[in-house]
Amino acid sequence: MIDSLSFVRDEGSLQGELPVSGLARLHDWLSATDGAVRYRVDAARGPQGEPQLRIEIDALLQVRCQRCLESMRYPLELRNLLELVSREVDLSQEEVEDDSKDLLPAQRELDVVALIEDEIILALPLAPRHESCTPPALGQGANSVSPFAALTALKGRSS
Repeated sequence: MIDSLSFVRDEGSLQGELPVSGLARLHDWLSATDGAVRYRVDAARGPQGEPQLRIEIDALLQVRCQRCLESMRYPLELRNLLELVSREVDLSQEEVEDDSKDLLPAQRELDVVALIEDEIILALPLAPRHESCTPPALGQGANSVSPFAALTALKGRSS
């Protein structure tokens, strides 16, 4: 836990490794939980002196291909800049909708591990797929019957 504004004021820097197995909220997106996530969080200041956190995350994650359902390696190299905003500051609708900035409420107790996990989840693809792969074959046996065979038979009777 860090006090985000004090961290920026003191020009703080954190770095380390987190085991993927310890990032429980991330497990639903992964096919395996081995490996580690390397991270670095540095204090920064924007052009007008606004407090910011510069985040770097590197990992080799195992995700499930949505086409063939096999595990695939997903290299993650994330670089993000978060601008800290006071909870008391009223942001205009324009500022809230500005996609060029990522805003984060300043917190006295900012959970850095949760922040790293959030950034990874937001960076993962919704439907990861290999560049080229074959979908799994369904019911290739000689006795396999199409689930639509009964509908075809009913359609033939109504004609």
